[in-house]
Amino acid sequence: MNTIYYDSPVSDEKRREELYQGQLFVFSPTDTTLAFIAFARQLIEEAFAGLDPVRAQYQMPPEEYAAILSRLKPAFIHHPQSKAFLQAILKERGCDPRLTYFDVPRMRSSTSDGYLTSGIAYAFHPHRDTWYSAPMCQINWWLPVYEVESGNVMAVHPHYFNRAVRNGSRDYNYQQWVATSRKEAARHIKKDTRKQPHPEEPLELDPQARVVTPPGGLLVFSAAHLHSSVPNNSGKTRFSIDFRTVHLEDARNGKGARNWDSECTGTTMGDYLQVETLEHLPDELVEAYRQGHPQKMEPGIPG
Repeated sequence: MNTIYYDSPVSDEKRREELYQGQLFVFSPTDTTLAFIAFARQLIEEAFAGLDPVRAQYQMPPEEYAAILSRLKPAFIHHPQSKAFLQAILKERGCDPRLTYFDVPRMRSSTSDGYLTSGIAYAFHPHRDTWYSAPMCQINWWLPVYEVESGNVMAVHPHYFNRAVRNGSRDYNYQQWVATSRKEAARHIKKDTRKQPHPEEPLELDPQARVVTPPGGLLVFSAAHLHSSVPNNSGKTRFSIDFRTVHLEDARNGKGARNWDSECTGTTMGDYLQVETLEHLPDELVEAYRQGHPQKMEPGIPG
C-alpha cells in the first residue's frame, strides 16, 4: 500500500522511515520555495530573451533551444544562491542541518510533442535513481517552476517499489559517467546514445501516481521508486527543479529502502554537502559506497 501525505507535520526521522517504505510526501508552496522558483524564473526568462519559456520551443529550432539550455542549466546549478535556497528549504522542512547532506539542484525541462527529448533535455525513461549509483537512503525532492498539469509532470510507478525489475545497472559506474558521458549532454540533440541503465523487461506503467502541485509545491519520494517523465503532449514545456538528500546516520547504518535490483558500482556520495557548513561527507563513508550498494540485493532477482 502506498500513501501520499499532504503537509504532514511529522518529524524528519518519521518522514524518512515512511519514505523508505515507499510513501510519498507533498508540501504546499511556502515563501521560501516561492522565492526559489522566482529566482529560477529570472534566470530562465533572461536566457530566453523575452520569449515565453514554456512556449519558446515553437519559435526556434531544437539546436538553438539546446544551446540555450546548455548555458542556462549549469549557471543555475552552480549559482551560490541555489545552494542557499536549498539550505533554507531543508531547514524549513525540519531536517537537521548537521546530519542532512544535499547535492546541487538540477533544473529539468520537458518539451512538448517530442521537440527535444535527449541530451540536455533528456526525457527520462522508467528508472530508479539507485540504478545510477545513488544510495538506498537517498531522498528525492521535486518542485515545478511554472504551472504544470497531469500531462507534463513526472510519474511514479509505485507497484514496482517492492518488486525487482531486470535492468542494465550492472554496467553503470557513476565515476565513469562523470568522466565521459555527462559533459556530452548538449551534443545529443536528435537521439541520446549515451549508455544508461534501462529496464530489460516489459513494464506495466499503470497504475501510476502523477502529483500536480502549484509552482513551488514539493514532492518528496525515495530514490528507490521507479519513476519516469510523462510523455509531454500538453503544448507547454515543463520546467522543474529537483535535488537529493541523504542523512548521515542512515548512510552509516545502512538504513534506506530495500535493494531489489540495483547492481551499479561507483557512488554519488561524494557530491553531497552538509546543510550547515557545505562540507562533503566523510571520505571513509564515500569510499564505503564506491564498490556498490552496501545493501545487498534481496533474493529473487530475475536473472
